[in-house]
Amino acid sequence: MNFVIHQSISIHLIKVGAISNSSVLQIGSTGSIQAQSDIHNTGGFTEPAEPAEPVGQHAIIRLQQPG
Repeated sequence: MNFVIHQSISIHLIKVGAISNSSVLQIGSTGSIQAQSDIHNTGGFTEPAEPAEPVGQHAIIRLQQPG
């Protein structure tokens, strides 16, 4: 069964509390989302990376008005 969906989405302000490696931020529609996790050492690293330091509590993303 096929569905055709036409959407018009207006976002004036979006607040994202946290994004991690396994997060999904979806705006709109999708058929299905299937989890997939792959680990690749493309840089040939032999030691763990140094711990990251947090920059701030929350990120505020301001979107422009359409038009």
